[in-house]
Amino acid sequence: MAAIDAAQQVVLAPRKLSLERFAAWAPEHLTVSDQVVLEATTNAWTLYDQLAPLVQEVKIAHPLLVKLISSARVKTDTRDTLHLARLLAAGLIPAVWVPPTPVRELRVLVAHRQRLVRQRTQSANRLHSVLHGHQIPPPAGRLGTAGQQTWWEQLELPTSERLRVLQDLTLLQTVERLIVTVDAELTRLSTQDPWKELAPFLMHLPGFAVVTSMTLLAAIGDITRFPSAKKLVGYSGLGASVHASWQTYRTGPITKQGRRELRTVLVEAAWSAVEHHPYWKAAFERLVPALGKGKAIVAIARKLLVVVWHVLTHRVADRHADRPMVTRKLQRWGASHGLAAQSGLSSGAFARQILDRLGMAASAEQVAHGAEGGESPLLTAASGGS
Repeated sequence: MAAIDAAQQVVLAPRKLSLERFAAWAPEHLTVSDQVVLEATTNAWTLYDQLAPLVQEVKIAHPLLVKLISSARVKTDTRDTLHLARLLAAGLIPAVWVPPTPVRELRVLVAHRQRLVRQRTQSANRLHSVLHGHQIPPPAGRLGTAGQQTWWEQLELPTSERLRVLQDLTLLQTVERLIVTVDAELTRLSTQDPWKELAPFLMHLPGFAVVTSMTLLAAIGDITRFPSAKKLVGYSGLGASVHASWQTYRTGPITKQGRRELRTVLVEAAWSAVEHHPYWKAAFERLVPALGKGKAIVAIARKLLVVVWHVLTHRVADRHADRPMVTRKLQRWGASHGLAAQSGLSSGAFARQILDRLGMAASAEQVAHGAEGGESPLLTAASGGS
């Protein structure tokens, strides 16, 4: 820690304190007129919660932007502390948004699921590698399921490799069960405050299931912090990079400067949308000749994110929503993990309840697809009758 006054004079030289000593030091030495900046580290939110009641303002420094502002050839904790303090005193700290507790907890759960999925993929890849190395055709169905246990045990493999295969098989099946448990918790949270009012507006979009919707809600947090769809696209890293200097103007690939999980699930949703939804399939086919499939699907993902901004901001259903398709998806949502039964509803009644909330069971205002990154939606009165 270190302290700088408004005149950029050092009033507290850089020093180290253990977290235990800091908990007692902070209330004694900090005042309500102080401002504090913290590095974005794993315990930043805990420190933020401890310090916020004691001082005027606490900021979490954006790590990438601070690095660009204060990069130096000599880098130590002491120098970094003073750099942050001086930037704060000068009003130059690029701060990150501080998410409320429900958003933090959802982000932790989503990140945990992503780690489990990576572990599942690694285990499956190792099993595939063994089969490829011995030129053994894989069994039918999804690799590593419990029904394949006997098949794997009967493979003629060297002793050490057999041990590794059986352990990878155990890991794969264990991780699968853990992912199911996490998915059940995400499904439960989707009908709890503060997510129950927002989840239906994502769930009715093509390509969006519970995991995709909750991942987006965790990444976005509060939609009102994005004044336009263009800002949300920039936050996701799906916007095109731009080089503009004097008479030169050109665009490049997407920036990828944003939340990676947001881009990942949007591209996955885009592939599902172009496969199953006529509107998005037609849009994709129009883009492919000029862009190729890879760039075209990224463009579809970006357009889907624009729709996400509109439906969450204005709490209206997508104008291109296919009501029968949405109904089937909502019934599956209600049936998953006994969600509807826990509320004393059938899956059909659960779906009708959500359709009413979306305004798709009767006349409702529905949002049109605005221009990519557009500032305002086009609202039209449309019938959502059966």
